[in-house]
Amino acid sequence: MAEASIVAGGEEPEERVIEAALRPKNLHDFVGQHRVRKQLSLVLEASRMRGRSADHVLLSGPPGLGKTTLSMIIAAEMNVPLRISSGPAIQHAGDLAAILSSLSEGEVLFLDEIHRMSRPAEEMLYMAMEDFRVDIVVGKGAGATAIPLELPPFTLVGATTRAGLLPGPLRDRFGFTGHLEFYSVEELELVLRRSAGLLDLKVNSAGFSEIAGRSRGTPRIANRLLRRVRDWALVHGIDQIDARAASAALDMYEVDKRGLDRLDRAVLEALITKFGGGPVGLSTLAIAVGEETETVETVAEPYLVREGLLGRTPRGRIALAPAWTHLGFAVPAGVFGQDPLELFQADDLGDELGGGPQGGSGGDLGEETGPQRIRNSR
Repeated sequence: MAEASIVAGGEEPEERVIEAALRPKNLHDFVGQHRVRKQLSLVLEASRMRGRSADHVLLSGPPGLGKTTLSMIIAAEMNVPLRISSGPAIQHAGDLAAILSSLSEGEVLFLDEIHRMSRPAEEMLYMAMEDFRVDIVVGKGAGATAIPLELPPFTLVGATTRAGLLPGPLRDRFGFTGHLEFYSVEELELVLRRSAGLLDLKVNSAGFSEIAGRSRGTPRIANRLLRRVRDWALVHGIDQIDARAASAALDMYEVDKRGLDRLDRAVLEALITKFGGGPVGLSTLAIAVGEETETVETVAEPYLVREGLLGRTPRGRIALAPAWTHLGFAVPAGVFGQDPLELFQADDLGDELGGGPQGGSGGDLGEETGPQRIRNSR
């Protein structure tokens, strides 16, 4: 099993405390997500003008983009308490009833990973969101009785990385839905400037740009890398962090220019050197890199696919031409993805991959036919 990735997370409690301290406390300080911020600001302002709780809010998008932070901001902007729970923690309707019955009027209830809530709890939530009421079942069998329990008005903020798993009746009960998107390098630089100020770090523009470029479009990762660069600079006696210092620090932590970490590169290198570029099944690929299948699929794969380095086909995973180039391998003729337009078809052409470097299962690569490095890309 590989060590915890600096990109994927796995921080100590002290680091989580620092990360929480870097969170913006209001919409004005929240960087990026301009469309969602503008819409949410209007929703909250209208609620304040009416003197009522805000509509229920659903926030969707990849991890690390600010869903939890926005839930805290919603509570702060409405000047009400915040209660935090998660879908996996609510496995029975009684679990949800206990939370709902203890809410105060106007309170914000944040449910992270709401798509992982149990079906009975989900069905109870329908009535709670719409009518601010739940039915508590007393007794069993034919003698069971439903006792209605009135709830104070509250605002539910649901967060999910997989909005497609939410049933329609639940989605329809949210008054506002916002989808968070990945950040541009310029937006991440603004995030880093704010965080550096809070951490009392001296970083020049080139240093911010270097860190932002390796942050995978994600503020959480950007702040994490900034703290690691801070540690490196402290140990090496550097007062101001520039591009050279940031690059040296992140190279030491094995985060390359495109934001790939050790696991990402291991997946691509295994695809190329052991399987001739693929296609190869996910479980076989996971064994080749010494990781669990779920880790490869949920931690490494999404970013590699988004960057156009890895393709998913009906016959398995393939390394696209940019992956060969990034790792310093010569790109053989016939490798999928040499034409940029092909990157949009990677999921559709798996059945057509009949031969060449991506046509087999990757066995018995001879010395003369194996991939050849043309440079050291790291």
